[in-house]
Amino acid sequence: MSCSDTFAGYAFRAIGFGERLLPKSDFTLCEHFVLIGSGLIWNLYFAAFALGFGFFFAVAVAVARASDVTALRWPAKVFIFVIRGSPLFIQFFIAYETFVLIPKLAFDINLGFMVVTAETRWLTKAWLGALIVLFLNTTAYTAQIFHGALLSVPKKDIEAADSIGMSPARKFRRIVFPSMLRLAWASYTNEAIFLFHATALVFFSSFPAWRQSGDALYYASYFADKTFNPFVPYPIIAIYFVVFTLILTMFFGLINRRLNRHIEHER
Repeated sequence: MSCSDTFAGYAFRAIGFGERLLPKSDFTLCEHFVLIGSGLIWNLYFAAFALGFGFFFAVAVAVARASDVTALRWPAKVFIFVIRGSPLFIQFFIAYETFVLIPKLAFDINLGFMVVTAETRWLTKAWLGALIVLFLNTTAYTAQIFHGALLSVPKKDIEAADSIGMSPARKFRRIVFPSMLRLAWASYTNEAIFLFHATALVFFSSFPAWRQSGDALYYASYFADKTFNPFVPYPIIAIYFVVFTLILTMFFGLINRRLNRHIEHER
């Protein structure tokens, strides 16, 4: 099988397209790169959705953490403390055991104008259960970063907004939120990189792969087991992660430049 045939057959196997059977012997370097790259689609999926949803929830948790209202501040503090205080791998284990206890039955949610049927059995699958764990983890760490940035927003900027009669919502949108992002972005970039790397832990968690089509580490482990040589597939994973970490860093760097464009103009 040529490399182009390998790409056509296995490039999207991780998401259910292409050859169903994995190669059994005489593995080529192209098969290593294509199949491990196919599995990386799941790592990118976990990172993208966890970071995307986690960002907005982290802002809400950070605001609650900085609130003077006890009913908002203490739940946010406890949530951040518990997630940051426990290892991510243990969180995977606890979440899976919890989801398994939930009856694997569908239940109806009446929204008034329509009835939505929710199935709990998907919670024990990696594509949803592991994503929830990663989402909660990055939400807690990001909320702590944003909370520190909120406390560092210059008081004079807030006082200036108050002096011209800005409403609390507009003050947050125009003054506090942009300043918070500028102050937190470097640390948040590190959190995004950490979260992307943490997606490799999904393979070691209890969550089963979808249709036996797992992430990058799933395929790397398959090649290592078949060839008894881990020094080819695992360095390939490292190459992929380094490349996408570079892309992620450049992307966040562009956003950081956008957030601080006024500083560059002043110079």
